[in-house]
Amino acid sequence: MGRLQSFASAACLVATVALSASAAVQTGIDILEATDFKALVGKRVGLITNQTGRDHAGRSTIEVFASSNRLEIKTIFVPEHGLKGLTEFGPISSSAVVMGSKTLPVVSLYKDGPVAPRADQLRGLDALVFDVQDVGARFYTYLTTMGLALEAAKKAGAEFYVLDRPNPLGGMIMGGPLPSPSLLAERRPTAFYAVPIRHGMTAGEIARLYNRAIRHPGLHVIKMKGWSRRMSYGATGLSWTPPSPNLPDFHAARFYVGIGIFESSNLAVGRGGTKPFQWIGAPWLDTRRLLRALSQWGPRGVVFVSQDDVPAENPYKGRPCRGLAMRITNWRDFDPLNTFLAVALALRDVHAKDFAFRWDETRRMVGTSRFRKLYERGAGLSEFQRLFDAGSFAKTRKTFLLY
Repeated sequence: MGRLQSFASAACLVATVALSASAAVQTGIDILEATDFKALVGKRVGLITNQTGRDHAGRSTIEVFASSNRLEIKTIFVPEHGLKGLTEFGPISSSAVVMGSKTLPVVSLYKDGPVAPRADQLRGLDALVFDVQDVGARFYTYLTTMGLALEAAKKAGAEFYVLDRPNPLGGMIMGGPLPSPSLLAERRPTAFYAVPIRHGMTAGEIARLYNRAIRHPGLHVIKMKGWSRRMSYGATGLSWTPPSPNLPDFHAARFYVGIGIFESSNLAVGRGGTKPFQWIGAPWLDTRRLLRALSQWGPRGVVFVSQDDVPAENPYKGRPCRGLAMRITNWRDFDPLNTFLAVALALRDVHAKDFAFRWDETRRMVGTSRFRKLYERGAGLSEFQRLFDAGSFAKTRKTFLLY
């Protein structure tokens, strides 16, 4: 078994903005510390976390738990991208973390997709605790990991705690189709919950929504203090620790919820570059014609500029590509899903023979095969916007909101 000398020292490998000790928002781990771990006193705990689990002083949640004599941390579980958030492709191996005199086993909950902790891995635990920063897009896998772990905790008779964190996309705006019932039955990580692509909910709120079906009596959410639904991530006073290699800042996360859908196509999206999900390109792209087509659809709050590049990752790794860079001009007007739709329709107009979605993957990301039907029959933007209107979800989610 490999060893990491210190999770805290490993943090220097992650591009983390300096934390503010006077952060406007106190996350779940901050509240837990402030209450002297009252909720977990005497419990044997398994912790689901990664490099994003940190308190306002910058200490990892692992370090915080390991240094407390109020609870006993037994095992660390990690989601996709591993303990330090640096693994992009390939398997995530288990290892161990050394904290003072404690050696804590690390167990991966990702193998070609999120997996639930096994019964033998939960044996002897009183509680599972989830402290991971999500990005606010339904098809990002961290909250699927949370849902699978919640199910496993119920079966094992262990309590489940969510240390809540902000939704970096805010809590007001929703968008995108709800997954179809047939897709939800497949339990895909990109469509695990009956929520739109942009759901505007925190991890704790999603857990409460999902628990309507699971009915785990031991679900607890340690709420934040100071966060409001209208708050931008920049206003929280919290640092941004990249949750994965291609989300270096919350601007990338803002684009990801829309442009990320193009990962189910033959278009490059800037992975591995300096501005992931803020650039699109391909060797066959006619940027001049595409810019003219985009001016017709006119997505608000964003400007497109011709910019050639050589992608660092597939589908065109190492090949010169013509492309478009995107820059937000007005944060209030910018809608990443409308931007995705505008680009998709412009590509349909300009590159009908070159551009292609991988339709089964696209169905899993968008949530419905209706998107393909509209796209292939030449539907206009207004029809797609009606499909992506998530206004009806507001009533559903209201019961589960905490802020």
